[in-house]
Amino acid sequence: MPFDFSVSMTTRPARPGEKDGVAYHFVDRDRFLAARDSGALIEWAEYSGHLYGTPRAPVEDALETGRDVLLDIELLGAEQVKAVHPEAVMVFIEPPSPEALEARLRGRGDTGEEQIARRLEVARGQMQRARGLFDHFLVNDRLERVIDELAGILTLPGPPGSPR
Repeated sequence: MPFDFSVSMTTRPARPGEKDGVAYHFVDRDRFLAARDSGALIEWAEYSGHLYGTPRAPVEDALETGRDVLLDIELLGAEQVKAVHPEAVMVFIEPPSPEALEARLRGRGDTGEEQIARRLEVARGQMQRARGLFDHFLVNDRLERVIDELAGILTLPGPPGSPR
C-alpha cells in the first residue's frame, strides 16, 4: 500500500519479541514528557497507566512530500489529530463484541484482572464516543476481511498528503 506507517512512542515496557523503533519507540516517562512538552508529538494519551504518542516529525515530513500516513492510535489521540488535520480519514477498528475483547485481553497473558476491567470500561466509552468522530467502522472478527476492507478504504481517493 502506498502509505507510511507511523511508529508511536510509549512508556510501556516492550513485550517479548517487540523491537524498539519497529513496534514502538520505547522511552522512559521523562523522555516522553519532554517530547510532549516540546511539541514533538502530534498526539498523545495516557492509557492503562502508560503514555503513548506519535512523533510529529516523521508524520509531517511524509505529508509534506505527498505521502499518506497511517497512524495506529486510540480515541484521544484521534481527536487531537482530527483537530490539526480535519481532512484526515479516520477508521475505527472495533472488536466483534465486549466478550471477544475480554477474551483477547485475557489471551495475552500479561494483563491483570484490575487492568482488564479498566480497559473494558475505557473501551465501552471509546466505542460510544467514536461514532461522532470516525469516518469508517470495521469489526475485527476475521483478520483477512478487515485487512481487505482497510485496504479498500486506504485506496479511496482523498486529499493528497492527508493522514489516514
